[in-house]
Amino acid sequence: MEVIVGKMAGFCPGVRNAVDRTKEKLEEENSQVFCLGELVHNKQVVEELENLNMKTVEDIAEVPNGKKVIFRAHGITKEIYEECKNRNIEYTDLTCVKVLAIHENIAKVNPKNLIVLIGDKNHPETIGSKSFGEDRIIVMQTLEDIPEIKESFKNFENIEVFCQTTFSVEKFNEFIDELKKVDNNLIVNNTICHATRIRQEETENLSKEVEYMVIVGGKNSSNTKKLADISRKNCSKIIHIETVDELDISDFKEISKVGIMAGASTPQKSIEDVVKILENI
Repeated sequence: MEVIVGKMAGFCPGVRNAVDRTKEKLEEENSQVFCLGELVHNKQVVEELENLNMKTVEDIAEVPNGKKVIFRAHGITKEIYEECKNRNIEYTDLTCVKVLAIHENIAKVNPKNLIVLIGDKNHPETIGSKSFGEDRIIVMQTLEDIPEIKESFKNFENIEVFCQTTFSVEKFNEFIDELKKVDNNLIVNNTICHATRIRQEETENLSKEVEYMVIVGGKNSSNTKKLADISRKNCSKIIHIETVDELDISDFKEISKVGIMAGASTPQKSIEDVVKILENI
């Protein structure tokens, strides 16, 4: 059986930086370090770091005054930066540089413009980015959000668009076409990460060439779930797993060509474990 692994499978630069710097921080401190939210959306990676004395918390209130905290790769809200300053909490900001750039640019938008942030309303990256737009930003997750945008736009001169870095390229383009009908002078910032775009394109092509697609990565990972969605459109057999233990080998006995793609937070070992077991069938 031929096993083809996507070239873009696995850690993106932002995740690699967050994981490596967290390991360095844990070694340097030689004591427990708090992390606000999951550092990255991969259970295996988080568990490895927690075994090295990282403690994941969901609320900054759980971090005692004067302690040290790491900010996850997806970023945090503007208010949390302010609270850390007020409570003398030392932080290491491991927010992806591309997400930080979105925060900075949203904050600079002309006050006369309405900001539309395309993304998942419940995703930590979107929640963080939204906070920098104050009261003139709307998150657009589906086309059903268009009426709210139309109504709000009456009080502004233009609409300026940003996007969650891991959003679907296909949906982004669809949304932009609809937003241009609301504002024909739409200002578009395509902030989908370059690595995300390439990974989605490679998944699109690979899923058309193989009989079975295996997507490896966190079930709570936005970018990984989108790879699975893309694969389902082109391949009749597809499975999204976090670890090799979820594979049923009997499913592959009559398959001659398998494609493997992994999300941006998937460690290399998880990919290698899948490759090894499939090549031995």
